Amino acid sequence: MVMCYCGSGDAYESCCGPILDGAAQAETAEALMRARYTAFAVNRAEFLHESLHPEHRHDHDIEATRRWSENAQWLGLQVVSMEGGSTEDEEGSVEFIATYKEQGVTRPHHEISRFVKQDGRWFFVDGRLVAPKTEKRKQPKVGRNDPCSCGSGRKYKKCCGG
Repeated sequence: MVMCYCGSGDAYESCCGPILDGAAQAETAEALMRARYTAFAVNRAEFLHESLHPEHRHDHDIEATRRWSENAQWLGLQVVSMEGGSTEDEEGSVEFIATYKEQGVTRPHHEISRFVKQDGRWFFVDGRLVAPKTEKRKQPKVGRNDPCSCGSGRKYKKCCGG
């Protein structure tokens, strides 16, 4: 039994597998988002194209999507939050962080994706990247001409900052 790549804890065959194979429809926006992540993990660019809302397919580059899917190692998915997107809703959004490794560098892809239900089927509309939070320095910045913080008595630029 292969666990699903989406991190649900369920078997692939009973989670995202049937959605990717067309044997089942995603019942919620989150289920479609998880299936789309899994499609990246198993290199199913066609599913990514088909699950994109028809009005947004005109500028979708399926070959670029395929290259990204194939050249990255998909490490995990974390669902941060959801708004709407239940079986009763017509719209929903899912905030998630997909972690992947590309060219030896591990990267997070933090996005809020928007979904709509049309004729009973969920579609991905678009996504907005979430910028990393700005972290404030807890200690004052050491200037190049300030004494070095290591206690050597030398200027920072001639000691630890050089």
